[in-house]
Amino acid sequence: MNAPTEYLNPTEAARKLGVSVKALRIYEQRGLIEPTRTEAGWRTYGPKAMDRASEIVALRAMGLSLAQIANALGQEDVDLDALLAAHQSLLEGQMRQIAEKAERVRQRRSHIARRQPEETADETRTSPTPAPPAVVFELPWPWGGERFELLDIHPLNYVIGPLGSGKTRLAHRLAETLPGGVFIGLDRLADGAAKTKTQLAKDPGLSARVEEALTELAANGAERSDALLSLLAVLERDCEEIPVIDLIEQGLHRPSQRALIAYLRGRRANTKPLFIITRSSAILDLDRVGVHESIILCPANHSPPTPVTAYPGAPGYEAVATCLATPEIRARTEGVIAIRTNPQ
Repeated sequence: MNAPTEYLNPTEAARKLGVSVKALRIYEQRGLIEPTRTEAGWRTYGPKAMDRASEIVALRAMGLSLAQIANALGQEDVDLDALLAAHQSLLEGQMRQIAEKAERVRQRRSHIARRQPEETADETRTSPTPAPPAVVFELPWPWGGERFELLDIHPLNYVIGPLGSGKTRLAHRLAETLPGGVFIGLDRLADGAAKTKTQLAKDPGLSARVEEALTELAANGAERSDALLSLLAVLERDCEEIPVIDLIEQGLHRPSQRALIAYLRGRRANTKPLFIITRSSAILDLDRVGVHESIILCPANHSPPTPVTAYPGAPGYEAVATCLATPEIRARTEGVIAIRTNPQ
């Protein structure tokens, strides 16, 4: 025996579809659906009407207008895929515009955070003048001499990209160009950080600052290690250097990485800038990037490095996200990455 066909009244149909009864009435007025009528004249929605209404609701959730939906569903020769492709292109363009606006807001907030209140007040009374680039240079291979401009140096700057993207070459050029720039490579870990330990033995002041920092990080879950020691010896130097650190997570387990990035965020706003290469999602948590931080992406196709806003839908956001891995995965590929990055 066949099961009876289910017909729903407007309230039941609207509840099942997740829309209002008024929305169903509008769909009907536009000729998009045609409910069945009872002998008493009441509207009911059978399987055919509900399937059609579900399709309309799905297309509306994608942002299509009722006019577009009427055109798509009302003509057999309309290419729905082409219509959706055009709509997707429109949405992506809007996301790029929003991302660009969000980046301008972020930069503005960053400038305000670093300026005196009276300077900010003066700015509001005059037309803003674009700031000159903080650093400009010709990019090395594989970019072939293209011009690179870094418009704003933040206290904490991430350099990221897939293997072979040139991020370490970019880091070397940044260290060469930045005033006081110094590249800190993976050789910091050689022989159990022997070079660092010798340096600390000769500099009691630095040794004391490093020990204080180690104690702070250990209290937040970090593990004392040669890798962490070598980083803190760089970070606690009493000089005007701008460190550019290769694979800052190398040799650190997850709790240490989390403690380290919290430590960096806590001190970066009031001290020298720092550039770090990373591919760890514990170091670069895209949900926690703040106004004092920036991301520079080296794309896989060797397009010029570009700033990326940590905002879903922003240009380059997905590419950055795909470069990141958990500390456990990064630890398993540590040797491969060291071999591939050192020659850069």
